[in-house]
Amino acid sequence: MQLLDFFPHFNALLNFLSSVCLVTGFILIQKGNRERHRQAMLSAAAISALFLISYLAHHSIRTYYFGLGPTRFAGEGIWRPVYFTILTSHTILAAAVAPFVLITLRRALRADFEKHKKIAKLVFPVWLYVSITGVIVYLMLYIIFPRQL
Repeated sequence: MQLLDFFPHFNALLNFLSSVCLVTGFILIQKGNRERHRQAMLSAAAISALFLISYLAHHSIRTYYFGLGPTRFAGEGIWRPVYFTILTSHTILAAAVAPFVLITLRRALRADFEKHKKIAKLVFPVWLYVSITGVIVYLMLYIIFPRQL
């Protein structure tokens, strides 16, 4: 099952890189550098899309090829509700923010910067939260509380 072992690390890397691109894009637009902001945000979108493809492939292979269920959280005590709170908010917001990311990108690419700016102020923190909590979920599931086989 070495193929399955690759996915969580790769997906965490993609979430981390997306976070870096998002923060970089934010800093660049604050400095007025529209072109580099555009590059950073398009990179964040591409990385997030690659993440989604990889995440779906991982869980499809896990479920349909290997017949495994979801990865179980091994932490105990207070860490269980902490983990599941983060995971739940991450999952709900990830599903909710995706179409708004596309709308935000579309407005920017069409040079409708006033509408882009209005929605980006709402979408950016949620997208960043989803990227960061994706890394936190990975750390809690595979590094801090790895499942003992």
